[in-house]
Amino acid sequence: MEIIKSDYLIIGTGLAGLYSAIKASEYGTVSLLCKSILKESNSFLAQGGIAAAVMPGDSTDYHFQDTIKTGRGLCSEKAVRILVDEGKERIEELLKIGMPFDTDDEKLIAGLEGGHSKRRVLHAGGDSTGREIINFLSKKVHALPRIKLYENIFVFELDVEENRCYGAYTFDTGKKITMAFQSGCTIMASGGIAGIYEKTTNPRTSTGDGIFLAYEKGAEIANLEMVQFHPTCFFSKLGAPFLISEAVRGEGAYLLNEENERFMPEIDPMAELAPRDVVAAAIYKEMKKFGAEHVYLNLSHLKPAYIKKRFSNIYAELAKNGLDLTKDNIPVTPAAHYTIGGIKTDFSGKTNISGLYAVGEAASTGVHGANRLASNSLLECLVFGKRAIESSREHDLNLGARMPVERTFFKDDNSSDSGYEIGLYTKKLMQKYAGLVKRGKEISELIKVLTNLETINKNEYHSKCVQMLKTVGLLTASPALERKETRGVHIRSDFPNEAPEMKIEIVQQIKSGIYCKKIE
Repeated sequence: MEIIKSDYLIIGTGLAGLYSAIKASEYGTVSLLCKSILKESNSFLAQGGIAAAVMPGDSTDYHFQDTIKTGRGLCSEKAVRILVDEGKERIEELLKIGMPFDTDDEKLIAGLEGGHSKRRVLHAGGDSTGREIINFLSKKVHALPRIKLYENIFVFELDVEENRCYGAYTFDTGKKITMAFQSGCTIMASGGIAGIYEKTTNPRTSTGDGIFLAYEKGAEIANLEMVQFHPTCFFSKLGAPFLISEAVRGEGAYLLNEENERFMPEIDPMAELAPRDVVAAAIYKEMKKFGAEHVYLNLSHLKPAYIKKRFSNIYAELAKNGLDLTKDNIPVTPAAHYTIGGIKTDFSGKTNISGLYAVGEAASTGVHGANRLASNSLLECLVFGKRAIESSREHDLNLGARMPVERTFFKDDNSSDSGYEIGLYTKKLMQKYAGLVKRGKEISELIKVLTNLETINKNEYHSKCVQMLKTVGLLTASPALERKETRGVHIRSDFPNEAPEMKIEIVQQIKSGIYCKKIE
């Protein structure tokens, strides 16, 4: 077993991981682990942009109010205040080091998205903000000698002893070797869980590995029932689905039903720019009403030249499917998109395990409440990534002579004893029983089926992957059954109203089971 030591171990290479690595390199050496390749992350795929109160006429108070309102009573006000105040500072910092946000006559351009009262969503490359910011920070990472990037690394266990994290045990899926990464500070930036659903906007790697790994060693997991479904995922029976940014509606696109009628103006005063939970629920209702698999997005009333420029990538992707974004009805449907809950942290990314931090989508900071405000996710990565690194300086990063336990890991690519089919089956179960709209009876059935799902086979890699899917599925279903109300992205058809007594967060821990906590 190969042993690699560094001051910091960062698991995940989305925006949270890259930014944390850059900040950590100011204080020590960094091992940066990627499950697949650097460009396969939710951050890289992010189209809309990054929200911050940096435009004239806007303020952090307005941003705060919009975030709190969208969160439906479950946001931590302290966490949101940190996000909007420090978020403005982080954006200004990115601008100073050359991040190429889109401009007009050298002035920043800001878009409008659902739930925002002001134009504050900065974008880059039109509808390629995630790609642009990841490419920008990747160059910074590669230029820093204290950071070493490792791709195709599967983390199968955290090294935790007496509630202190010392790193992680991993398997290099390319070289087929087991490696132990030892570190005084481990930062989990592994992303969310939306990839455990059959219909998702996420890459295949977003299966909640980091949440499972932390839970397995005693970390608290909070609010995992709050999975946000993006309202407008391109619907295709043949091609692969892909996200159609909320920014498209921000520029004035309409949602139409089977009778070519707008339906959002009757649902909410903000119409198509209502928060995501409202829009997704309305689309679901229209689909049920007409027995349809989708609704339509239409931009034919907008200027074609501007739409082609502003959404060049979406335009090109739709063209591959024989559709013209500027004039055709585009079929769209909700799909699992963003994990609001995750590993519970304080306001500096600390978990209840010493030496283990969580940032980005893997973390539950209290910022998003019951519904994430559009484009707050990338901002959260920056704000809490920096706070985690600053907090980590309280730790002694020197591990001394401590050595990890010798481990081996087995993966046979030629084995017929594969967990692939079980994985697909699990994703279908999650889609059917724990999708956008849930009911207690179906959630109970899901819990029963997942509990009895066999995870052990001859291939240790496949066994671990199935075990992760099963556990993360149960961690999502259990609080969904416990939360007997409809609030934000959590929609229960058997409990259609908000329940005042449910203004709490639901926490799970491997030793203590499931319990409720007051929101800090």
